[in-house]
Amino acid sequence: MAILSAISSWHVSASEKPRLTLSQKADQGRIDSKKTEQEQLEKARKAASDIQNREQEVLARQESGDWEKEQIKKSQAQFNERESRADKYLREAKEAAAKERKIEEK
Repeated sequence: MAILSAISSWHVSASEKPRLTLSQKADQGRIDSKKTEQEQLEKARKAASDIQNREQEVLARQESGDWEKEQIKKSQAQFNERESRADKYLREAKEAAAKERKIEEK
């Protein structure tokens, strides 16, 4: 019974909707198509604008030499770190060599 009442209520609500003629459906389809086309065109324009903005940012960074300066700083810091590590190992090795060795008596 519940199924029959659900189906009949659906049928009534569906039949209350205005039925469109074939011409009206075609017009609505054209309107929907134009709307979708405009949305896609706007998305494409925004994407192109975003790409152009990113390109300009990259070019500006390259022209100013910031990227190159940053890379030089990084490599200098890495070199200094390796150098200080090597100095530390050398110092420790010298200290170890300078210590007197005692042989324990048993």
